[in-house]
Amino acid sequence: MSEGEERMLAALDAIQRNQEQQLQRQAEALSLQRQQFELVQKQFERHEKLQDRAELLQGKSAQLIGVARKMTLLVLPLLVALLVYVSWLIFR
Repeated sequence: MSEGEERMLAALDAIQRNQEQQLQRQAEALSLQRQQFELVQKQFERHEKLQDRAELLQGKSAQLIGVARKMTLLVLPLLVALLVYVSWLIFR
C-alpha cells in the first residue's frame, strides 16, 4: 500500500468515526426530545384537567351569586319592613 492510500484509509476511518459520533449524538438528542415531548404532553393534560375544574367552579359560583341576588331581593324588603315596625313600636 502506498502512503497516499494509507492516508486515504485513515481519512475514511476518521470520517466513519465522526459519522458514528454524529449518529450517537443525534440519537441522544432525539431521546431528549422525546422526553421533553412526553413532559409537555403531561403538562397539557394537567392543564386541561385544571381548566375543566375551573370552568366547573365558575359555573357553581355563578349559581351561588344568582341565589344570593334573589335572596337579597327577598330579605331586603323584609328588613325594611322590620325596621319600620320596630320604629313604630319605639315612637308610638
